[in-house]
Order: sequence, then structure tokens, then C-alpha cells
Amino acid sequence: MPILRRNNRIHSIHSSLAIEDNSLSFHQVKDVIDGKTVIGNKKDIQEVKNAYKAYEMIKKVNPYSIKDLKKTHEIMTFLIIDEAGEFRKGEEGVFDGDICIHVCPKPEMIHPLMNQLFDWMKKNKDTLHPLILSSVFHYEFVFIHPFSDGNGRMARLWQNILLANWEEIFEYVPIESQIKKYQNEYYKAISDSNINGNSTEFIIFMLEMIDNVLEDLIKNTTKETNQISPYVKKMLDVMEEGSALSAKDIMQKLGMKSRISFREHYLKPALKNGLVKMTYPNKPTSKNQTYYKTN
Repeated sequence: MPILRRNNRIHSIHSSLAIEDNSLSFHQVKDVIDGKTVIGNKKDIQEVKNAYKAYEMIKKVNPYSIKDLKKTHEIMTFLIIDEAGEFRKGEEGVFDGDICIHVCPKPEMIHPLMNQLFDWMKKNKDTLHPLILSSVFHYEFVFIHPFSDGNGRMARLWQNILLANWEEIFEYVPIESQIKKYQNEYYKAISDSNINGNSTEFIIFMLEMIDNVLEDLIKNTTKETNQISPYVKKMLDVMEEGSALSAKDIMQKLGMKSRISFREHYLKPALKNGLVKMTYPNKPTSKNQTYYKTN
């Protein structure tokens, strides 16, 4: 459902940024995305705007293209860093608070390592399960740490992109929210994988996070579906997918005569919840107005 998908997208953005110490609350993040004025740190607000634009790219980029990765990073870090969209030129380390948990490869190693990683994905994308492949990418990307900033945000976003390329549902699955809940375990899985010299522990961690968030998503979807009024459910039942109907046509299918009752109990709630949309949204009172059921 549109509202649930939108809320999940906002949860993804808020959680991923919060992991990187962005101070804005969920409601502040939502207000920034909705174009409302928010009193807060200028950098934090810009990060939200950037992240929203970057997440809107999920279905528009090639997950196996380094060029698209750089383009998305440029969007993610716009006005935040000077090297937006470019691989770093300096030394970097991954920190958990004040503790360095990983010394990153030297700058001259970034291009060959990233080429190896993307070549490996292309070679294995048809044989290795996407849940495994995307988790390996996430870990290896964090290990390489190719950008001067935004690596964590990009690793989490790109895993979503890889998964959404496999199954569309993952475009709106807030895996980042689950990672935020287990942030210490997230860093520990990265650190332990570094020590062990392989990504096994991190893969197990990510599979658990994905399993947990899907379970929560199913519960929330069921709950939201149950909250739809019987009037709206009845109206949706008489509307066919891909077919636009006038208010009069829908009323006839419902066997209704009261236009006021139809609008108050059926049409308005359906429009409000994004379950039905207008063919001419800029002309809501047009005599030619028709309505269609959303997917």
C-alpha cells in the first residue's frame, strides 16, 4: 500500500542516517521529505534531502555499474563533501565510536578492488542467491571503504538496490531499521569478519536482519489491511485493475444512490489512504474525473 511503502522508505532513510549520527528524529525526517520547515542542523537536513533523492534511484540504476554507484554517491553526499561521486584520495579507517575497527585499503588499491568486486558480482549474479550476494557486497564495500564519506549509507542502500533488482518488494523493505536496532552487533559482525578473513559472520547477521524485518513487515501489512473500512474494501472489490471509472460508474457497481454517502464513506477514505487515485489529480472537480485502483 502506498502509505505503508512511503513510511517504510522514511524509516530506511531515518535509520541509515541515524547509524551515522544524524540527529533528526523520524518525524523531522518525514517533515524534511514533505518539504516542511525543520529546525535542526543544516548538514543533517541536507543529508535527509540527499538520501531521499538517492533512495528514489533504487529502480533507476544498474546495481552492477560502478558508474551508477558513483552517480548515486554524488547524490547522497551533495553539498556534504567535496569529493562527492569520486573515490577517496586519502587514508581512511572505520570507527565504532572512538575505536578503529578497520584500517581501510590504501587509495591506490580502491579502483582495482572495486573492479574486482563488481566483476565478481556480475559473474555470480545468476548462480549465487541474491540475499547472499548482496550481503557479501555490503561487507566487501565497507571493507574497501571507497569514498571519503557516506560508505555506510551507500553500502546499505546498494544492498537494497541489489535486492530490489531481484524482487521488487525490497524497494520498500526497511532493512536499515533492523540494523539500527542491532547497531553494536552490526559493527561486531564487520569486525569479526575482518578478523576471520571472510564475510561469513556478516552474512549470517544480515540474513537474520532481513528475516526479522520481513516478519515485521508482514505483521504491519496485515494490521493495516485489517484497518481498512468494509466500505472501502467493498469499493476496491468492484474496481478492476487498470480500469478507470467515474464516481457514477462506481456507485452503480455498488448499487448506491447517495452521492454524499459514497464520497464520505467510500471515495474520500480510499483517496486519503492512496488506495485509489484520480486520473486528473490537478482537476479534482472535473466532470471528466475518473478513479483507478492502485497496485
